[in-house]
Amino acid sequence: MEETIVSASTIAWLAFAVSTVFGFVANRTNFCTMGAVSDIINMGDWSRMRMWVVAIAVAILGTAALQLAGLIDVTRSIYTGSKLTWLSHIVGGLAFGVGMTLASGCGSKTLIRIGGGNLKSLVVFVFLAISAYMTLRGLFAVWRVNVLDTVAAELPHTQDIPAFIAAAGIEPASALAIAAGLIGIILLLWAVADRDARTVDVWLGGVIVGATVVAGWYVSGHIGYVAEHPETLEEAFIATNSGRAESLTFVGPLAFTLELLMFWSDTSRIVTFGIASVLGVITGSALYAVLSKSFRLEGFRDAPDLARHMIGGILMGFGGVTALGCTIGQGITGLSTLAVGSFITTAAIITGCAIAMKIQYWLLMREA
Repeated sequence: MEETIVSASTIAWLAFAVSTVFGFVANRTNFCTMGAVSDIINMGDWSRMRMWVVAIAVAILGTAALQLAGLIDVTRSIYTGSKLTWLSHIVGGLAFGVGMTLASGCGSKTLIRIGGGNLKSLVVFVFLAISAYMTLRGLFAVWRVNVLDTVAAELPHTQDIPAFIAAAGIEPASALAIAAGLIGIILLLWAVADRDARTVDVWLGGVIVGATVVAGWYVSGHIGYVAEHPETLEEAFIATNSGRAESLTFVGPLAFTLELLMFWSDTSRIVTFGIASVLGVITGSALYAVLSKSFRLEGFRDAPDLARHMIGGILMGFGGVTALGCTIGQGITGLSTLAVGSFITTAAIITGCAIAMKIQYWLLMREA
């Protein structure tokens, strides 16, 4: 019986729908990792951090449920390989964390702000995309591949936590259920521990954002999965840039979006899962901005402000590709696979962001 293959356009439209929900809700709840770190450092407010943690927990539990049901396999993604490029995760994460502080937000926040009319974020988009492409295939890629990626630990199995548990003799499905269940539940319990953080926004933003990551895995890893493509006789994931299962991430896809715009006349190029996700976030955010009457154009206040955002975009592009993801791509999507590299990257991003904020505050006080 011949396997039915879904079209690339179907995958793109589904990705667009999922990310539109993401953009709408993220704008509505002010979901922002950089903002969460800033709230903690400047005001001691952990509400938005708890929202992010809820999203992580939902993504972990939902992704594990899909795997246990046999609907997806996240070992067929970029996150869970046996080669742990720990130095790339650290350096890339730190660079991204500093960059998103200078650029007033991470990759997803840049798209959300564009949807709300922020012209500064449009500049960040361009510089982030160019830098990401240079890190994928250009000047920065040479240093990344020849220096950073060579420092790695080769594991006897995939780098996800369930694989380590299974190596002790536990059945893989049980190992996944144990790891995802414990980590997911612990994160949820921590998120609800503070009564003041039990607000509609925390739960709406956290649950919906986490659910969109799970939906993304289902679209690319199940609906778009072909066990044996009739043209190559190999397994394939329809309309993904990596050729593997993907979910929401916002660094590489920005580069591919810019590339598609530059080579639009090349009919071999298509709107992929990642590109559709970028467009969907902007659309969802713009829809909320219009409905809430919060849409307004905003530009740079001076030349130093422009320079900071340009540098921030460059650092995010380099860091995001080097570390294999951003605050969403690694901080939620990657963590949903329970990959060790994702935990390292997420910690590095938060550290880089916190350090940059402390330095900015010190410089501000010095000027005052």
